[in-house]
Amino acid sequence: MNIQGLNKTTLLDYPGNVAATIFMGGCNFRCPYCHNKDLVIGPFTNPAYTTEEILSFLTKRKGILSGVCISGGEPTLQPLLSDFIAQIKELSYLVKLDTNGSHPEIISELLSKNLLDYIAMDIKTDLQHYTQVTQQDKIDPKLIEESVIILKNCDVDYEFRTTVVKELHNSENFTNIALWLKGAKAYYLQSYKDSDNVITPGFSAYSVKELNHFLNILKPYIPNSYLRGVE
Repeated sequence: MNIQGLNKTTLLDYPGNVAATIFMGGCNFRCPYCHNKDLVIGPFTNPAYTTEEILSFLTKRKGILSGVCISGGEPTLQPLLSDFIAQIKELSYLVKLDTNGSHPEIISELLSKNLLDYIAMDIKTDLQHYTQVTQQDKIDPKLIEESVIILKNCDVDYEFRTTVVKELHNSENFTNIALWLKGAKAYYLQSYKDSDNVITPGFSAYSVKELNHFLNILKPYIPNSYLRGVE
């Protein structure tokens, strides 16, 4: 397992739970506004933590933590992910997966084994512009669409979320997304925030008023659409 980081306690990453977040290295997307450059690009010479170290930590925190969020990077690239989560579940933790949805077969496998309690899937943009935003021509948008269908029909809690970037998203995108995700359980818009760790600096955020305009486009189709982390 390419484990590159550990947030030992968070109240934000797993809704309703005191959790630890495990960060996996490597991603098959290159979204230029991504704020986790070190987790996406590397170099990954050695894991920052071994599986044994993580499991030992979680064993000691039983009764203090209730959940574990597995994030990245993109966790579904890890070949031993299913076995790793199974070991976490054996410690009686709730498990949340953060994913870009590019590997629906992995999501299906984890769900079929009852290894997930919550899934958060990033929606980068509408399907028509996916390769443009992810900067990966080899990514088939049909895989993203398949993951959306899996989540909308699964029995666990889930959410879709989009980091909104002024230079990359507009009303047309959210009109298309509203039709695509119609009836979804929950959808969150997160405002872009510039930082030193962004892959390509220089992007900007919409105002709260503008973000609320996008919400008004979404809500007739996805009533549980909200802003998150907006001051």
